Amino acid sequence: MAAPVKILVVGLGFMGASHASAYHRNPGFEIVGLCTRTVKSKTLPEELQGYPLYEDYDEALRESKPDAVSINTYANTHADYAIKAMEAGAHVFMEKPIATNNEDAQRVVDMAKAKNRKLVLGYILRVHPSWMKFIEHGKTLGKPLVMRLNLNQQSSGEAWFWHKNLLDSLTPLVDCGVHYVDVMCQLTGAKPVRVHGIGAALWEGAAKQNYGHLHVTFDDGSVGWYEAGWGPMMSETAFFVKDIVGPKGSVSLVPNEKIRSEATDLSGSADIDEHTKTGSIRHHHADVGEDKKFTRSDDMISMDNEPSHQELCDLEQAFFLRTIVEDLDLTDSMEAALNSLRIVLAADQSIAEERAIRLD
Repeated sequence: MAAPVKILVVGLGFMGASHASAYHRNPGFEIVGLCTRTVKSKTLPEELQGYPLYEDYDEALRESKPDAVSINTYANTHADYAIKAMEAGAHVFMEKPIATNNEDAQRVVDMAKAKNRKLVLGYILRVHPSWMKFIEHGKTLGKPLVMRLNLNQQSSGEAWFWHKNLLDSLTPLVDCGVHYVDVMCQLTGAKPVRVHGIGAALWEGAAKQNYGHLHVTFDDGSVGWYEAGWGPMMSETAFFVKDIVGPKGSVSLVPNEKIRSEATDLSGSADIDEHTKTGSIRHHHADVGEDKKFTRSDDMISMDNEPSHQELCDLEQAFFLRTIVEDLDLTDSMEAALNSLRIVLAADQSIAEERAIRLD
């Protein structure tokens, strides 16, 4: 039996702690260190107590000698941390986005290729059975596609602080948008050619605009929009729209009827465990008969027993382990990460320059 992969976990916020829990319970990994700037004064979950603690990343890399590093810090540190890890001989799992600009993102991918290191990005929807089914059905609708996606989050309680801190480094369009733009790219398989964005600053004291909306056009004629906003002022009406329309019909994610989280003081829209849950998928068929009435009713596909957020993190880390053990080729997924980042950054550029941005 192969020796476990020695992993250093950097960043222990919500996502970092979830990934650390996945490594702790997966016998294919051995945690050799937990690293954050305040880890020694932080109250850790019981399962994570007893591991070596570091408050300095360079020291952690040097002393723990990991085979892999899990980077779950703020986005403005991602590129430098990933490159240091790969230079130290480690594979990298990194929460999205890959970087905060295209140049750094390319630098990370180039380093992974040059050093023959695995680079897996935290695109959690790629391991989600319901989203995989959503994309599978969406691909049957013909071309062009119209894709309508959003994720607005009302900030309260802990989420108030998460969102305010995230806005120090990137906008909601970039942070969350890479997930949903990646879904659009999987659906179309086409090249993005033009991006237009609008945005607004609604949150006094926030470092960046807290609301944004992007339109993207693909070279097969498909179009998509994505909307994202954070803040205590955001509406919880229509905050979860996941809809694909094509010549042959439409496919929609139908969310669970849940307005406010029962377990915490978070608003329902900010509850991370609810972001990926779908309830069911509605597949509408456009075929009509001579009387112009639909020839078949909509298909309702139940998504009961979906994985929890923690179970999705477990799936991500099981995949990361496979990439290392089986030496999987990650060229396509790395290029997809570059592509989705390029689109959302173009939307930010469009907002700043008040013009559409050509990508072709």
